[in-house]
Amino acid sequence: MKHEAHPTGLPRPLLLLMAAACGAMVANLYYAQTLIDTIAPEIGLSPRIAGTITTLTQLGYGVGLILFVPLGDLFENKRLALLSVIGTVIGCLAIALSGGPATFLIASLITGICATGAQVVLPLATHLARPERQGRVIGTIMSGLLFGIMLSRPLASFCAHMIGWRAVFLISAGITAAIGVLLFAFCPQRLPDAKLGYGRIIASVWEQFRRHRALRLRAFYQAALFAAFNLFWTAAPLELLHHMGFDQQQVAWFALAGAGGALAAPIAGNLADRGLIWWTTLGALAILTLGFIGADLAAAGSVIAFVIAAILIDAAVQLNQITGQKIIFALSSEARARVNAAYMTAMFTVGASGSLVGSATFEMVGWTASALAGAGIGGVTLLVFLFFDKGASNPG
Repeated sequence: MKHEAHPTGLPRPLLLLMAAACGAMVANLYYAQTLIDTIAPEIGLSPRIAGTITTLTQLGYGVGLILFVPLGDLFENKRLALLSVIGTVIGCLAIALSGGPATFLIASLITGICATGAQVVLPLATHLARPERQGRVIGTIMSGLLFGIMLSRPLASFCAHMIGWRAVFLISAGITAAIGVLLFAFCPQRLPDAKLGYGRIIASVWEQFRRHRALRLRAFYQAALFAAFNLFWTAAPLELLHHMGFDQQQVAWFALAGAGGALAAPIAGNLADRGLIWWTTLGALAILTLGFIGADLAAAGSVIAFVIAAILIDAAVQLNQITGQKIIFALSSEARARVNAAYMTAMFTVGASGSLVGSATFEMVGWTASALAGAGIGGVTLLVFLFFDKGASNPG
């Protein structure tokens, strides 16, 4: 069967399949976040260390970014993607069938490591795309990834409420396995040209970061925005629960509405392909800063305004992410996986601190402190961009 042509150079069904694969794998990092109070007692994990349920998954993802993703410049990409899918399926099944804390936590670590297959699929897609349409390809795939992140929490809450938390991971394993079969059938192979050994490949990740000023700047921008993103989605549900009268199911609906920010990703890709990267980045940083200020004002009583602020914050993160990856993927076609690994590792490491800032500011002062912290992150990043970018936002 002949695929429908697409202006990006990728068949439309394959592009959407790769977007779905990224979303399905990354969603596994977030399913348990809303289910900690349900999972911990059943697997025998004390409340004092219940947070390790999500911490180990995130830790695994960080390990995978450093040790697995760079292999995309060394080994055939389709094979790596399929191995990560298989590992994710095994991890989800092990989580669902776990009877104690040790099994659950080991399975969570494996799932997190294998979920980094999403960061193998993304560079592969850019290799398959026409250079002048890479922004659109990145935007489409990142839409799938963000939808996976944003939908994971509400879907996990709804599913766990109806059929239990174990079913969440069984369903995820089934969906991921189905996607893996389709990737096996339709995804083309790509063998990289790199002749370096594994050790040299891993060392080269940091060499890419040192060599490319644009990579360092774009990683800084996105790490800051990802920290603000995590800050918002840690503190906002607490504000909804404690001061706006929401219950857990209503918070899930709020998160579902906030996923509308993912719709900004294709727009960002189109703008990047048109050479409007500097202006798109400027708009993203300004929108995020104003979004947090608006969210603080909205918390006084307007749920609709709060939802709009959430969508704007999520959209700002996507606008900056897509434009940033358009730039970094143009830095080196031979080292694209390593460049992406450096970018994502910096983004993930710094961005993870946003959850800590969100919970700490909310507990100490309240939502206003959290919102101002988010606005401050956006404002500082905007100033760094205006004063230090100096042409770095220019792919190629």
